Amino acid sequence: MKLKEHIEKLDESLDEYSEEAPKSEKLFVDIKQLQREIQYKDKSIESLKNESVVLKNKISIIEEEKSTILEKLDKSRWLESKVALATKKVYEDKVKSVINENVDSKIIPVLTEVARRKQGNQQLNWGNWLKIPENRYLFHINEDIAKKIFEDTNTLIDRSLGNKRTRGGGGLTEFVNNYSLTFTGNTESSGTSDYVSTTFDPDDYNLNTTGFTLSYWVRPDELGNFMFALGRQPNSSERFEFGIYTATKQFIGVGSGRKRSELHGMSTGNWYHWAITYAGNSASPKTLKAYRDGTEVLDTTATWSSTGGDAPIYFGARNNGGYSQGWDCNLDEVAIFNEVKDVSTLYNSGTPSDLQDESGLVGYWRFENGSGTVATDLSGNGNHGTLTTDDTGLPTWSSDTP
Repeated sequence: MKLKEHIEKLDESLDEYSEEAPKSEKLFVDIKQLQREIQYKDKSIESLKNESVVLKNKISIIEEEKSTILEKLDKSRWLESKVALATKKVYEDKVKSVINENVDSKIIPVLTEVARRKQGNQQLNWGNWLKIPENRYLFHINEDIAKKIFEDTNTLIDRSLGNKRTRGGGGLTEFVNNYSLTFTGNTESSGTSDYVSTTFDPDDYNLNTTGFTLSYWVRPDELGNFMFALGRQPNSSERFEFGIYTATKQFIGVGSGRKRSELHGMSTGNWYHWAITYAGNSASPKTLKAYRDGTEVLDTTATWSSTGGDAPIYFGARNNGGYSQGWDCNLDEVAIFNEVKDVSTLYNSGTPSDLQDESGLVGYWRFENGSGTVATDLSGNGNHGTLTTDDTGLPTWSSDTP
């Protein structure tokens, strides 16, 4: 009887477990299903492997194409260079042919004239002669013509220099004009002002009484209002200042007078010689004259009685208590005499000449230093100039001369 009860209780326990357990839960996954999943994964792996091989093949093909393109590029560049050189040679040959067929072509004298103007009266060797662009162009189109022009130019310069030989303390010396000074002009507003300061004070040489002659060469690179080549103005009655008043009118300031209604007759880029003479306070009348390239352009009177301003002159501007109203120009061969000179001697038919032996010379700056910051006074009075700036840029030495 007891055994039967135990059996019944066991059956009840099994029934309870059967009711609590989920109907869908399985103790093991279906083997076929797992095998199908493994087969699917294998196919996916195989497919990716195949795709990888295809990509590798494509990469290899593209790299080969790239290599071919690079080779073509190199060849194209090489051919382009060859074509450019060949084209240049053909062009030069054609130019040479034109010149050789017509030696009297206008291009030869034009280039020669421009080159000789740039060379001035400088003796140049072959290498330096070719540094002038027009000469270099002549050489490229016809070497024989260029060499002939080089020889002829040196011959002309040699003859010119031979006519300018003067006797000094050491015997015969050649007068040469290799350098001038370039100034940037009236540019205080931009913070730049370059000039040459000197220790030459007109009052020290009694120029107001004895009279004077000023001689200088200028190449205007700008024509505007109130631009001075040189001078000083300690006050309105002690003027010694020279330049231009406007783009068309000159400015001559001596003593209490300023003359600025006459035309100056200059254009930019060309050299001009100016000479100003003042008869002095002891003369009657106190004549003031100005000459441009040997031609009188001003004839008036002036009064210069006040002195003592203690103001030396500047070059490239005027000294008005400091830098004032500079001029964008080149300046060369400045000479001051304490007497009235014959202007034709100073102008010398348009060619600068040695003035050291002229009487009455009290200041002479030729700007032949060519480098450094000193402009030597050759008069013997020691009023040397100093290249100066109120900012950073000094006047520059130039090989362009009258």
